[in-house]
Amino acid sequence: MLATIPFPEISPEIFSISLFGMEFALRWYALAYIVGIIIGWRLVVAAVRRPALWPDSTAPMTEKQVEDLLTWIIIGIIVGGRLGFVLFYNPGYYMHNPAAILRIWDGGMAFHGGLLGVIIAAWIFAARQGIARLSLGDALAMAVPPGLMLGRLANFINAELWGRPTEMPWGVKFPSMCHSPSLQGCEVAGEWFYTGTEAARHPSQLYQAGLEGLLLMILLLLLVYRLGWLKTPGAIMGVFLIGYGLARCVVELFRQPDAQFQAPGNPLGYAWQIGDWGLTMGQILSLPMIALGLFFLLRARRGA
Repeated sequence: MLATIPFPEISPEIFSISLFGMEFALRWYALAYIVGIIIGWRLVVAAVRRPALWPDSTAPMTEKQVEDLLTWIIIGIIVGGRLGFVLFYNPGYYMHNPAAILRIWDGGMAFHGGLLGVIIAAWIFAARQGIARLSLGDALAMAVPPGLMLGRLANFINAELWGRPTEMPWGVKFPSMCHSPSLQGCEVAGEWFYTGTEAARHPSQLYQAGLEGLLLMILLLLLVYRLGWLKTPGAIMGVFLIGYGLARCVVELFRQPDAQFQAPGNPLGYAWQIGDWGLTMGQILSLPMIALGLFFLLRARRGA
């Protein structure tokens, strides 16, 4: 019998309340966004409090500007993440159902879209405030990995974005959430249930939490506080883009492809394919990140 790691069966909802006939719930995924943004904010504040870390021993912005930037970043994450999912992963559906674009509570956020939204928001903010864009990019790059780690852990708790079937001993059999007992054949709405046909799968959410989140965060903080890389504007941003892009490309080998890319002749879910070889959408979107990261890193180190 194939050994697997038991799924913890934690409810996606931390708690819910009813007000005026409407149900409001706090979910782990929303909490991951909130806590990730707060940790990122505090990391940037801690860095600007140490002018010696920055070029000419001068922080690129004040603590007040960091707080003001936070609002721009939140808007960039939400708008960019949602539009990125709509445009990159399922444009056909949303073209025929435009009202569904606004239903972000149903799920559907793309990291690459959120990153693009943050870049645009930060670019505008930097221009309005007279802040050096490359140093601002370095500060934001340092702040992102904690949120990535928490977001992927929330994906695991939600039993979503799981991996491909595996026979490795750390495979996980992910259950389904019972929403409608009569339609799904489950017993209690709001509880996990198993059909008995689940396959053990790579817990790819945990792979991403470790690589894109924890490992990348440790690397960036070492470069900032031990090697002083903030003094060469653009270097930390370059390492982040390369690190995330490489990690995502690797994990895509173990991650179950998005449903809209699965087809009888395309079992690996390639979004672009030539013969038996191809790339998933996550890999396609990550390759430009790696190239851009190399550009910023080489430019920064050449000027150091």
